Amino acid sequence: MKFFLAIFVFMVSAASAAHAGSVDSLRTFVRETQTVRAHFAQTVLDRNGRSVSQASGVMAFSRPGKFRWTYDKPYEQLIVGDGVKLWIFDKDLNQVTVRKLDEALGSSPAALLAGNNEIEKFFALSDAGSRDGLDWLEASPKSKDTMFAAVRMGFVGNTLKQMELKDSFGQTTVIRFDKLERNPKLATDQFKFAPPKGADVIGE
Repeated sequence: MKFFLAIFVFMVSAASAAHAGSVDSLRTFVRETQTVRAHFAQTVLDRNGRSVSQASGVMAFSRPGKFRWTYDKPYEQLIVGDGVKLWIFDKDLNQVTVRKLDEALGSSPAALLAGNNEIEKFFALSDAGSRDGLDWLEASPKSKDTMFAAVRMGFVGNTLKQMELKDSFGQTTVIRFDKLERNPKLATDQFKFAPPKGADVIGE
């Protein structure tokens, strides 16, 4: 929950002169990908590289601004962007947090996936070389009003495999994607959310 609360309270000409391999991968991914569905595994590492939490689930997005992240383990949580508002539902607490979506995205890492094509308005992009069989891109937020110092995205060809997000506290969140489908047909109702009866609603 901590990771996504930080992101959401989370591509078309290169801004740098670095080798453009991974930058081109991001451009192609954005240009040719309207919807995505995938499984994900998330690990949070402390500043010494030790794992402090793990989670997993499924995600989907339909650009711009519609997405659904469902945590299955270790706790159940649902995050939905309906194009206008961002909803975060904690099942154990029966609590819903809601915000305006345009305020929640902006220069957050979420804009790299589910935002519009104005990536370089918010991020400086550079090639970060190859590691672990992936070609890496680094996206540095231009705004100082963000909890993330840097975002890295690892590609195989034009397929996104991994994201690494380093926050201002020295922690790194690693998200690995599996069974990623590009441009699947997605039901529109999965990007809608209504607070469950009796749930506490915080925000707008």
